[in-house]
Amino acid sequence: MAIDIHPSWLKVLKDEFNKDYMIKLRQFLKDEKEAGQVVFPKNKDIFNAFNTTPFDQVKVVILGQDPYHGDHQAHGLSFSVQRGIAIPRSLNNIYKELKTDIPGFNLPAHGNLQEWAEQGVLLLNATLTVRRGLPASHQKKGWETFTDAVIKKLSDERGGIVFILWGSYAQSKAALINTSKHHILKSVHPSPLSVERGFWGSKPFSKTNEILVKEGKKPIDWQIH
Repeated sequence: MAIDIHPSWLKVLKDEFNKDYMIKLRQFLKDEKEAGQVVFPKNKDIFNAFNTTPFDQVKVVILGQDPYHGDHQAHGLSFSVQRGIAIPRSLNNIYKELKTDIPGFNLPAHGNLQEWAEQGVLLLNATLTVRRGLPASHQKKGWETFTDAVIKKLSDERGGIVFILWGSYAQSKAALINTSKHHILKSVHPSPLSVERGFWGSKPFSKTNEILVKEGKKPIDWQIH
């Protein structure tokens, strides 16, 4: 696995790439490929979130758990799928909440969230790869250690970031975040299994923009074109 990651991130994470867990993780990924397993996303997209949203430009973090495991879905951004692919149910629910939360928001015809990432929304999955057709297959192989380090670096070295934590797994990462200089928005996950238990009406997008304006930052244009 070649390390194709933005220089701003390499600067703050360089030590992670030499640690034992990362060496083992790279070997695991190599073994998967050699065994003929299809791994998503493609190598060039594994660090897409970092390459689209440089370290010093992160304003918001939306934390997911696992990449999508179907063909042509995952491209390295949490909750996002490539154009031309059916919008997943959780993302569809995110769009529905946006429709009621942000005046004038129009439901998009696709699920590619690259426009958010380009505005400073780090769309970070806790695990960055998955075996085709097998959800959670690359969990506990080292990725979580790496992405915990990402969250900690953002917490320690930046200020005024809004962390959007949907569901109990994402909320478990709150322990890594210094709440005296960052903001955390929590609710249940937008999955169809939990959306009725408090995701509707939670208004994370307008709340995020209110915080960003108070921080003297430009709000996010949530409309996907």
